[in-house]
Amino acid sequence: YQAMRVTGAADPTAPIEETLPGKLPQKKLTTTAAAGYSSYGNQIGLATGLVDELYHPGYAAKRMEIGAVVGAAPADHVRRETPAPGDLVVLLGGRTGRDGCGGATGSSKAHDASSLEACGAEVQKGNAPEERKLQRLFRDKRASRLIKRCNDFGAGGVSVAIGELADGLTIDLDAVPKKYEGLSGTELAISESQERMAVVLAPEDADEFMALAASENLEATVVARVTEEKRMVMAWNGETIVSLSREFLNSNGASRSASARVFAPKPEEEQPAEDFETKLNQTLSDLNVCSKRGLAERFDATIGAGTVLMPFGGRRQLTPAQAMAAKIPLLQGETDDCSIMTHGFFPKLAQMSPFHGAVYAVIESLGRIAAAGGDVTKAYLTFQEYFERLGTDPTRWGKPLQALLGAFWAQTALGVAAIGGKDSMSGSFADLDVPPTLVSFAVSMGKASGTISAEFKAAGSAIVLLNLPRDQHDLPDMAVFQANCAAVARAIAAGDVLAAHTVGMGGAACAVAKMAFGNGIGARLDACSKALFAPALGSLVLEVRAGRCPEILFEGLDCMIIGCTTAEAQIILNGETAPLQEALAAWQAPLEDVFPTQAPVAGEVKHALFTARSHVKPKASLAKPRVLIPVFPGTNCEVDSALAFERAGAVPHVLVLRNLSADAIAQSVAAMAHELSRCQILMLPGGFSAGDEPDGSGKFIAALLREAAVADAVTDLLERRDGLALGICNGFQALIKVGLVPYGRICDMRADSPTLTFNAIGRHVSRIVRTVVSSVHSPWLAGLQAGELLDVAVSHGEGRFVCTQQEFERMLAAGQIATQYADGAGRPTYACPENPNGSLHAVEGLLSPDGHVFGKMGHSERWGAGVYRNVDGRYDSRIFASGVEYYK
Repeated sequence: YQAMRVTGAADPTAPIEETLPGKLPQKKLTTTAAAGYSSYGNQIGLATGLVDELYHPGYAAKRMEIGAVVGAAPADHVRRETPAPGDLVVLLGGRTGRDGCGGATGSSKAHDASSLEACGAEVQKGNAPEERKLQRLFRDKRASRLIKRCNDFGAGGVSVAIGELADGLTIDLDAVPKKYEGLSGTELAISESQERMAVVLAPEDADEFMALAASENLEATVVARVTEEKRMVMAWNGETIVSLSREFLNSNGASRSASARVFAPKPEEEQPAEDFETKLNQTLSDLNVCSKRGLAERFDATIGAGTVLMPFGGRRQLTPAQAMAAKIPLLQGETDDCSIMTHGFFPKLAQMSPFHGAVYAVIESLGRIAAAGGDVTKAYLTFQEYFERLGTDPTRWGKPLQALLGAFWAQTALGVAAIGGKDSMSGSFADLDVPPTLVSFAVSMGKASGTISAEFKAAGSAIVLLNLPRDQHDLPDMAVFQANCAAVARAIAAGDVLAAHTVGMGGAACAVAKMAFGNGIGARLDACSKALFAPALGSLVLEVRAGRCPEILFEGLDCMIIGCTTAEAQIILNGETAPLQEALAAWQAPLEDVFPTQAPVAGEVKHALFTARSHVKPKASLAKPRVLIPVFPGTNCEVDSALAFERAGAVPHVLVLRNLSADAIAQSVAAMAHELSRCQILMLPGGFSAGDEPDGSGKFIAALLREAAVADAVTDLLERRDGLALGICNGFQALIKVGLVPYGRICDMRADSPTLTFNAIGRHVSRIVRTVVSSVHSPWLAGLQAGELLDVAVSHGEGRFVCTQQEFERMLAAGQIATQYADGAGRPTYACPENPNGSLHAVEGLLSPDGHVFGKMGHSERWGAGVYRNVDGRYDSRIFASGVEYYK
């Protein structure tokens, strides 16, 4: 339900002519990789709560792509059993192709100039809509309780995913579903094609599981059986092509050894002092300190309606979060429990000393847990390692040895365990090597209501530096670190610490600046400049509530009051003033050409409030209207939508539409027409129907809505039964493509009909925006007033509304412009990012002429208690409640 992405690159702002021979430009690599990862995660419906990219010249050797995801399941959904002879192994999900043959070894080998042409076939082809189906099936208790054991298909394909499930197996490669004919037995056995699961079932449970898979539009095929004999046997074309004893497989092959030589750290020389403003702005513009908002906003951060901390906080959404936090996802009920995940790593430090790099990676990841209000004592770690090709050189082997010893030393001192991890020893290209990389990921539990963020909250607060002392070897005092974390936890729980930020690259000065950006709150500092810019890793900058004494809160610890927050948008140090706007500009500028945050804006927005209400009522009253929520291949907001309607008092019915065969399509059309006749509200949720088929979103949904039986049922609902329809994001795109908005009926589109197209900024946008209610001429808006301001999450790549000026004027006069993107003062605007997509006249939502059909881009369903704690706003739109109230 949440993901973190951490990448490593060389300088993406470097001129193209500096690109190494045999390499792609770093800008091309980093932007294309971001587009690919974000597209995949966004389609699955996985909230990406934190995105970071680390920059170091060594990552030109081989780009780093790592990260972590967090999952949760109800305990009574989980079944763990040892497979028994006679059990069946079912391959579930996608089909097998040649893509990914050798993918694992391909990602773990050094590259050279020929790799660009020779290694492309090793890359798997993702299918995000298929992965979403697997997610839905595994959340169904009826299905998950049938599974004794399961494996995801990763490295090694069938041979590993199925081969690991039981000691004895007979695998029928001829039964493996294929994307195309002509695959050899070897290709079927090792292909790493994506979106496949292998599950072990008792024979008597297979039919039920197959039926549940089919209901989710998934293929499921029996491909293997568990045997008494402890051998892995593979058959292809009626012949046995593999037969290996389990004893041999478990032996891990021949033992190997290597020599390692460690080296002493090489400290960096201190830089000469400069005036405060120059030093601050120069440090803020460092690639490893500067803003990465243009990168992070490509990733959907809000799906699941459980995001506690947005990636950027404050009313201005400019303070980067150091932790990602999300409520545990429930299909029913409410919870305040949340998970908190962080990461830590400093490339320059690791280059100097892999041992220190690993120690402070652990410290940083745990310090960020504490700064967010999480419980460090209950945290777990996982490490991801990335080193140069080792060969037989003892000096090279010494680098991972030092890093692992550093991580082990830190864990032992803190009593924190690491679970799992991932390594690659292949980061070399010609004579260039990646820096010694050990990234620490930490995860712990907390309460959404007790989670805090990094942006300053108020003027007049004390700014405190809670130091972490070091010994003569520059190693941290672990007992003090634990005491610091415990004291911070107590102060956060008591409401005395309002904001917290770890000290990393750029020192406390840069931490203060980032904390100031989010709400435009300045700082007056009283400390020496050298101390403020020192890399005091493991220390914490805290905003302590006015009226509380930091010396008492942190008694016995190395606590120093370094200043206070101010209402003036500036940072002052001993009389030297750094205007906050100039510091912000320095922080935002470095990557603006790589990951833009601004789009060209022009024109004056037309805005008129339409206050006339819609007084049409349905022919029959209902206490609990029924809502149909169809799920198309690629839909990913059905759960959030159903929960929103359920909270409002409706009865949601989720209908999965199947398209694996002509019969399945015909059955789905008939089922949707039938369900439309039984419902009072049609809800078209967001997502990427058919993976956002070529030339724009929503066409797959529109095609089904135009099917005669479905179109007649929609017309009957809206025109003869005075029903309602709501479409959000992808659903809005479909409503516009069939004419339900703005015309109120399914009709043919003209070349100049209104439409939604690609965002003006040229990328996906995920953030919180403010909207103004411009019309209340709809049952959906009965609970709102014209001119009212609402905050809402947006996440889309094609949300820019365009139409002719004449058409807009007609809709404005008729009260069909429901909502518009607004600035902080509530005025509709073209300015980016307030208008995230560049919509004509800032249109965010449209109505049909009678107001019964409402389409909007903002995800009003992604709201609930405890979410978006670092972006103050009014999120309860009352849209769903108004739709239900219409029937009472």
